[in-house]
Amino acid sequence: MMKNTMAVVRRIHGHTVEDAPRWAVVSAYAASLVVLPSCLWRIALGFGAPIGPLRGDLSDARGDLPAWVPMWGYTIFLSVLSEALAFLAVGLVARWGEVVPRWIPGLAGRRVPVPAAAVLTIGTITSLPGFNEFNEPGGTAVALEGWRLALFVVSYGPLVLWGPLLAAATVAYCLRRRRRPSLATA
Repeated sequence: MMKNTMAVVRRIHGHTVEDAPRWAVVSAYAASLVVLPSCLWRIALGFGAPIGPLRGDLSDARGDLPAWVPMWGYTIFLSVLSEALAFLAVGLVARWGEVVPRWIPGLAGRRVPVPAAAVLTIGTITSLPGFNEFNEPGGTAVALEGWRLALFVVSYGPLVLWGPLLAAATVAYCLRRRRRPSLATA
């Protein structure tokens, strides 16, 4: 069972580079997974689960979302996009994060520039979630309370770890790449 699981993980994520420290590999994978609870919370909210701050109809939360876009579709899209972007952290310890994969036209086989990883990290660490206050579409502040607040903290709390985990993997990436300036193409 474990052997099959590892084969699936390697197929999806690619092989980690040999000289990546174990702590960096753990940090990169953890950074890609701490986003998942918030994605699940968001999807549940999009399907109408009474777990959020809004007291009225879910259609009140649509904001500028066009009427033809279902709320559940929007929340699934946001969650998949969030998880896909978080998955890029794995590239900091995988071969595909050092050399652009062959299937990407025009860039195939080129080295991924180290500053690209650093800029991506700095740009994404700058925000932390607020844990109990939201604004209704009319601008009125609404606070989560009781089990709703507890569920939200459990769902969004892990995001606080995302920045430090990503930073740790990025530091290891930069140090490793600086030690090994030339890299054979894929």
